[in-house]
Amino acid sequence: MTTIDAEARHGETGLDGAQIGGFTAHMVTMRWTVDEGWTGPVLGPRTDLSLPPATAVLHTGQSIIEGLAAHRQQDGTVAIFRPRDHARRFQRSARRLSMPPLPEEHFVRALETLVAADHGAMSDQPGWRLYLRPFMFASEENLVPRPAREFTFVAIAMIIGNYFGEDIESLSVWVCRDFPRAFPGGTGDVKYAGNYAPTLLAQTKAGQAGCHQVVWLDAAERRWIEEMGSANLFFVRGTGSEAVVVTPELTGSFLPGVTRDTVLALAARLGYTVRHERMSPERWREECASGEITETFASGTATVVTAVGSVTDGESTWAIGDGTPGPVSRAVHQLMIDSQHGRAADPAGWRHPVRTPA
Repeated sequence: MTTIDAEARHGETGLDGAQIGGFTAHMVTMRWTVDEGWTGPVLGPRTDLSLPPATAVLHTGQSIIEGLAAHRQQDGTVAIFRPRDHARRFQRSARRLSMPPLPEEHFVRALETLVAADHGAMSDQPGWRLYLRPFMFASEENLVPRPAREFTFVAIAMIIGNYFGEDIESLSVWVCRDFPRAFPGGTGDVKYAGNYAPTLLAQTKAGQAGCHQVVWLDAAERRWIEEMGSANLFFVRGTGSEAVVVTPELTGSFLPGVTRDTVLALAARLGYTVRHERMSPERWREECASGEITETFASGTATVVTAVGSVTDGESTWAIGDGTPGPVSRAVHQLMIDSQHGRAADPAGWRHPVRTPA
């Protein structure tokens, strides 16, 4: 039985409501050089990385990440959710940062190896899963601003869950008008590690305003809603079978989430109409006041599906519906959970089974 690291932070709650249960005992590494290409994967104990002070990532910032999850299935087996889609996004991020794209099979095999080793640390309690964090960075010693000639890939895992088990929760959000998260033509639509540090000040401001998360606006006009934190947003117009699920159209400045794609597919499967539209905070407020927008929710690997209950924009604060998760959010969330845990049909082949030791 794999055990959780004794130094792990049990019970910590993330900004998105996820419960952090601790890191697992192993990690998988691979190495790439100009001369040899990719070597590995190598499974070993999760340990510190030793980096010389001239390591390129510390100076030129070539580093990308991914985030996906493995789930205990209804029959007791384990499956990774949509690993090949995450592998392809990892490749796209690598190309944008002038890094060597990791072959899809290498990416999947590395995660299979890690999950097979550490799946025993996963709780059988509802809502808990194995969060997988693959990342790659420039590991060559070099201070010259050029693409590195050596890279290291690492995959680690962490146990996370939802505070309310498999139930959905509701967050408050703060609209950031001070500065944008990303600019057109930049790196906002890939998982560049450097995208995240500039967002921390806004997250602090959101906390000071009594909110859980930040809603980002576009850089050009500071008018159009793009995403929440690092999660994609959805607005529900109407109720029942006539409900319409609206999400901001992709502009190239925010991430085309794999979970976003899953939500859109599941919403359509549930019979809801799905639309891509631009949405401003002003329109959001007006449609909430008129009752046209009945729900808002966000999606991401860690958040799964999380409802937005209230919004603060400057001096204005408004509730969405009655401030609690609505029926559309709940339906999408439940089908998502069922799809991840093998309790629903999988026509798209999203679940990737992992062979684990007996």
